[in-house]
Amino acid sequence: MDSWLPKEGAVGPHGQHSVVVVIDDDPAVLGALKFSLELEGFQVAAYRSGSELLAETALPQSGCLVIDYKLPEMDGLDLLAALRRRNVLLPAILITSHPTTALRRRAAAATAPIVEKPLLGDALTNAIRSILGGHSVFAH
Repeated sequence: MDSWLPKEGAVGPHGQHSVVVVIDDDPAVLGALKFSLELEGFQVAAYRSGSELLAETALPQSGCLVIDYKLPEMDGLDLLAALRRRNVLLPAILITSHPTTALRRRAAAATAPIVEKPLLGDALTNAIRSILGGHSVFAH
């Protein structure tokens, strides 16, 4: 997949190309997230499952992960753990509906803030900008 390849001028806070990697098994949600984040100026790579992402041979070196918690093959935190074992150290945001206290604890232990669904207003965009250090993916 080459959809994450950087657009002209899309750079992260330290000069690398930043990509928001979104994983959600619901095609409508995935498409809507990709569309809305691109409108906000982010370079986006979209994946329908954890296994699809894990099969990727070259992930971006700069950016962040936006992972749906409820994935069919493994939950979002298990996917994040698998990525960490592969030395993928991109910061992550977990998106989910009605997180339990136990899930909040697991997410905190994985240093993955939770943004609750439905994704209203600018909550996700603000979380992404915050996790990327407040920088836009476009050169200043």
